[in-house]
Amino acid sequence: MLVYPSGVDVSSSALRFLSARLRQHRRAIGSRWRRLNPGRQALLALAHLRMGHMYAQLAAGFDIGTTTAYRYVTEAVKLLAGLAPTLADAIRVASAKAFVILDGTLLPIDRIAADRPFYSGKHKKHGMNLQVLTDPFGRLLWASPTLPGTVHDVRAAREHGIVDALTAAGIKCWADKAYRGSGGTVRTPYWGRWETLSAGQKAVNRSHAKIRALVEQAIATLKARRLLRKLRCSTTRITALVQAILALHLAGSE
Repeated sequence: MLVYPSGVDVSSSALRFLSARLRQHRRAIGSRWRRLNPGRQALLALAHLRMGHMYAQLAAGFDIGTTTAYRYVTEAVKLLAGLAPTLADAIRVASAKAFVILDGTLLPIDRIAADRPFYSGKHKKHGMNLQVLTDPFGRLLWASPTLPGTVHDVRAAREHGIVDALTAAGIKCWADKAYRGSGGTVRTPYWGRWETLSAGQKAVNRSHAKIRALVEQAIATLKARRLLRKLRCSTTRITALVQAILALHLAGSE
């Protein structure tokens, strides 16, 4: 395999953050000599999370074995995922906000037509359902564990306990029509064809759409990582990858 110099558009603060966590982790488990120091391991993991390079490519670039590259990336991802906020953490932060915005997105995966549980009829592709909570300015607060693409947004919100948690905390939530019937404090647009809505209902829906549009910034922030544009790993690993990316984003925005 040929190797050539390349660049990764990741901030130096993210590299320092992950390097420090890996250094602490190695001390905690009593790890001794390794092929890569914490800084190089952090760079390896960030390259994977940002660019989505295959392990064989990363191994060639860092002059290590493919198995070693997989082990180092998995260790870093697990460490970062453990730093990601839980739903309870997000609710505590959201309680100080005027409201939150809830939306779902599909993370495309590399699957064949036989894998029906992962096929989204809405998006006409295989993927994993991800729920996202943001503050009124579109800043990420929380990302859910992933579910198969066949799961509808309202069902995903209920399974994750989002609606119950927001209702119990008395936090207002804006969501799109996919969450119709959620109940609680979730507010959705008026249902019906545009021409059948009254002038007041149309005005409410326009205002509602302007507020909800901010959540697209948060989803775009996640999908800016090439890894999440087409996931080729096991579906059991996707939640940890999303949580790791969320933890990195939140650490960089503090």
